[in-house]
Amino acid sequence: MKRTSIKTPLIASLLTLALGGFTLNTVQAADMSHDTVTVGGQSMLPSKDIVDNAVNSADHTTLVAAVKAAGLVDTLKGKGPFTVFAPVNSAFTALPAGTVDTLLKPANKATLTHILTYHVVAGKLDMMTLAEKIKAGGGKAELTTVAGGKLWVMMNGPHNITIKDEKGDVADITTYDVYQSNGVIQVIDKVLMPKS
Repeated sequence: MKRTSIKTPLIASLLTLALGGFTLNTVQAADMSHDTVTVGGQSMLPSKDIVDNAVNSADHTTLVAAVKAAGLVDTLKGKGPFTVFAPVNSAFTALPAGTVDTLLKPANKATLTHILTYHVVAGKLDMMTLAEKIKAGGGKAELTTVAGGKLWVMMNGPHNITIKDEKGDVADITTYDVYQSNGVIQVIDKVLMPKS
């Protein structure tokens, strides 16, 4: 994971000079205070929304196709904030043969939407926030997804968080805190599945 530090005061000063005295507003300056993370070979810019960043990641082409098929683009471009646990392509490939093709069919849009919104939690839950929730919960924290289901997050060592779904399968967060203008993406290595 490659991080490029972006320092708000320096950038704001340079832009002020370049724009002949125009200054950034507080929201724009705050967006630039987070590091830019490289995911799928592309920089994920904190100034862009979840969808605009995800479409550039070579590791998330299946997820993006699923989001489009489910009609969730406008939702994930919304104000939020959202935390998206974003499975990489290999996580979808690991599903039983034919699962992704079946889910992408128009007749299965409701099921696909349910699975995808099971990966989304309201709020901006970065690693520090998740770790605090886990500590407060005595080693485990329960999250309620936008789909209405439950996920459980647990520490697995000092710097690794795992997520358990309703079927009991566990995913690792492989890239943390990919900040977006409308939330944060936590990249995961498995597709999370709701009980029903």
